[in-house]
Amino acid sequence: MTFELPPIRQKLVQHVDRLAGQIGPRVLAKPESIAATIEYIQSQWQEIGYEVRQEKYESSDGPAMNLVAEIPGRKSTKDVVVLGAHYDTVAATPGADDNASAVAVLLEVSRLLKQHQSKKTFRFVSFACEEAPYMSLDSMGSQFHARQAKLRDERVVMLCLEMVGYFRDEPQSQQVPASIPKWLHGLFPKRGNFLAAVGNWNSWQLSWAFRCGFKRGTRQRLFSICLPEKIQEIRRSDNSSFWDQGYSALMLTDTSFLRNANYHQPSDTPDTLDYDAMSEVALGVASAMKWIGR
Repeated sequence: MTFELPPIRQKLVQHVDRLAGQIGPRVLAKPESIAATIEYIQSQWQEIGYEVRQEKYESSDGPAMNLVAEIPGRKSTKDVVVLGAHYDTVAATPGADDNASAVAVLLEVSRLLKQHQSKKTFRFVSFACEEAPYMSLDSMGSQFHARQAKLRDERVVMLCLEMVGYFRDEPQSQQVPASIPKWLHGLFPKRGNFLAAVGNWNSWQLSWAFRCGFKRGTRQRLFSICLPEKIQEIRRSDNSSFWDQGYSALMLTDTSFLRNANYHQPSDTPDTLDYDAMSEVALGVASAMKWIGR
């Protein structure tokens, strides 16, 4: 089955406009914003044909909720490929790139894969409470989900969508993480026109499998790298929650503040995103999940 870019693009625009353009900042302190976000994501998955599970837990600021949709594996329900994206923002931003772009791609990948049967279970999760003040704490929705997966003895690999909508082709539009020694800077791209797939050392096999599958499905540039976790920038999303449980995980990202000056600003609006590149990302991630799940 072939999927054309325009319908995907139109849906991505719709999702980002609803989340960032209409709902805006999505924080527990504004419960109406969280309720509207949950209702939208849930309704989109139900429209595609998924049953949606509400994964409720207690955060440091009260009740919080992840949303989960699944395609059971034909061979194993214990072997799980998780694709996740957080839906919350910091209070100062409408969060188009951070992280409506990732939720939009999550929804469209789940649409592309709805009729696909893999040996492994595909699990799509939209996480609560990734942003400050919850980052790196037990209140993160991804921390709760990863711990529950461990308690169920699930064999999980995780793909974390974290800001996947901002792409630039100008020279020197891409920065290198400050934690990377300067003598290694020459190994990193200088133009912000790629998707990065970033893992820790233990995720190198997943990184290779993701790259193989991604390249089969898209023309989008991909930069793959595995780094030690002492490089603090690579732990700044939901992938770190799965690393903490011993799982392999990758952060799939446009590299956030290393490229996008709108990060955590009121200027992180839907009109700043590249929806053609996001469409290619969705196609590539769907292809990669098929490859990993086979």
